[in-house]
Amino acid sequence: MDKIDENLYRYILDNSPKITENWLALREKQSGSIYSIDSNEEIEKLLREQNTLTIKTVTSALLEDKTAFIETMEQWATLVAKSRVESDTPIYEVLEALNKVRETYWAFITDYMLMDTKITKEIIIRWSRLINRAFDQLNREFTEQYYLLTKVRLSAQQELINELGAPVIPIVDAIAVLPLIGEIDTFRAKEILNGTPSKCISKNITHLFIDLSGVSLLDTMVAQQIYQLISTLNLLGIQSTISGIRPEVAQTSIQLGLDFSQVSTHSTLKQALSKQGIKLYEKK
Repeated sequence: MDKIDENLYRYILDNSPKITENWLALREKQSGSIYSIDSNEEIEKLLREQNTLTIKTVTSALLEDKTAFIETMEQWATLVAKSRVESDTPIYEVLEALNKVRETYWAFITDYMLMDTKITKEIIIRWSRLINRAFDQLNREFTEQYYLLTKVRLSAQQELINELGAPVIPIVDAIAVLPLIGEIDTFRAKEILNGTPSKCISKNITHLFIDLSGVSLLDTMVAQQIYQLISTLNLLGIQSTISGIRPEVAQTSIQLGLDFSQVSTHSTLKQALSKQGIKLYEKK
């Protein structure tokens, strides 16, 4: 490392607490934001620690060993991205905060250059390229990590939604109920078709009651998926009973070649269960 680079490196790290304080002072009141000036002490402590790491990461770009910058940047991006995803902080707020860090950082470098008359234009241009490139790399690495973490989070949420959207609920012995509620689109219908058989097998179900009374719209596409589900369950030795299917849908399905005549159907789930000797006791 050149002596002049080393001097700047030490100057920035020594003034890191001041840079952080100046950055924190730029905050404004933002309702619900982690960057709001009225955030509690715990959040402010977190921001101070993370900003100190930001300064350390950017400043490491001045070192001859470029692997130090890469390693620190990856550590910083993972830490900050995880923190912002967990706090539901929009990505634009983070990038705006990073821009303010850049402004504050450069203000200290400007003061340093004004104090040292030996710093040439060539050195200023080189520092500008190094530091601005470092900030740009931080932005890129952060957005990538933020995207990956958000994708994993959304995937987990979607799996939970799919699970809750088609729950196989055991009631007695090897009998279970599949209550379907709300709108069933093509994606959800496929999820039901693909997931229900394995759920029944894992729970040792031999008879599944499929209740459609809570479905807001049951068209022929959905009826076809239900028919395929029943056929699949039948091949696995699992008996099916349908409740809540409307007569017009059943009639249209038959016209399309989806014959539900071999499947026990009932107007309500209560009737379907009663037919199997399972009684629901209602509170008086």
